[in-house]
Amino acid sequence: MNRPAPVSARLPEFPWDTLDASATVAAAHPDGLINLSVGTPVDPVPQVIRQALADASDAPGYPLTAGTPALRAAISAWVARACGAGVDGLGVLPSIGSKELVAWLPTLLGIGPGDVVVVPSVSYPTYEVGVRLAGATAVRSDSLTSVGPNSRVRLVWVNSPGNPTGKVLPARHLRKVVDWARERGAVVASDECYLPLGWSAEPVSVLSPEVCGGSYDGVLAVHSLSKRSNLAGYRAGFVAGDPALVAELLAVRKHAGMIVPAPVQAAMVAALQDEQHAEEQRERYRARRETLRQAFDAAGFTIEHSEAGLYLWATRGEDCWETVDWLARRGILVAPGAFYGPAGEQHVRIALTESDERVAAVAGRLAER
Repeated sequence: MNRPAPVSARLPEFPWDTLDASATVAAAHPDGLINLSVGTPVDPVPQVIRQALADASDAPGYPLTAGTPALRAAISAWVARACGAGVDGLGVLPSIGSKELVAWLPTLLGIGPGDVVVVPSVSYPTYEVGVRLAGATAVRSDSLTSVGPNSRVRLVWVNSPGNPTGKVLPARHLRKVVDWARERGAVVASDECYLPLGWSAEPVSVLSPEVCGGSYDGVLAVHSLSKRSNLAGYRAGFVAGDPALVAELLAVRKHAGMIVPAPVQAAMVAALQDEQHAEEQRERYRARRETLRQAFDAAGFTIEHSEAGLYLWATRGEDCWETVDWLARRGILVAPGAFYGPAGEQHVRIALTESDERVAAVAGRLAER
């Protein structure tokens, strides 16, 4: 009996599994591991959010896939403030974190074999994973001119601030992407999870009028509260944009049971309505970024882009795995640039998500022989 090939056969090896050997070396350092790899938050969940979660914990009934009216209103208000979007005509929908939505968006949009999805040349691996899950074809490109007049393009991913590079795309570039996609009937999905973390450049949302022209037609913005509010463990994200596309996502997600738990929805409302905790967290990252940048500069690394976001994109002009090994012997674990595409093979990604104490110890580790 011939069985179909397992779905996992379509997918690459899970990248973080390949870092296990380096993690073991780094963890053996006498002073312990400094983990600058995955980028998982280490600071406490703000009390205002924890209280909202606890207050909503008596939730015996099924939650709304569309989100509660309070959550939809909070998302819309936050998008208006942070993205410069108008609330009128804006569709919003909560998601189980942003990674889930990224991975399943092509499938949810009906994209499949014969279709093309454009992803950035150096980018978050889950964009391509989502394309493979849908059976479509991924094209890595930062220039739509190089893609050509391809009528098979159904979806274009943009990411600003970029992961892993921290690069910020100017409004004029994003506007050209939106115009190009609209001419071909394609959707633009903008991953804006790091939008609140602009350092030397100010990120702009695809929902800004200077990018979308005041119309959300064919445009979706994906956001997350994982980094802004330390909610990676809550799996709290959302998508905003074209109301017709959002309605289609909702219709399919209802059938698939893709629902944010009710207590998490309440926590999201609290998180989105409170800017004080977000600004405090932003300042923590700003300080850690400056400490790490100075340390890696002094150690001879070149920092490229990194104008915004939660990472430094660094190189020593060698294969990224050599750099990973060099750092691991000093008890520092980073992500190899090869995780993010062939164009990243001489870089490493350095996360700002370690404790102040561990970040302060990096300079001394880098000076070790």
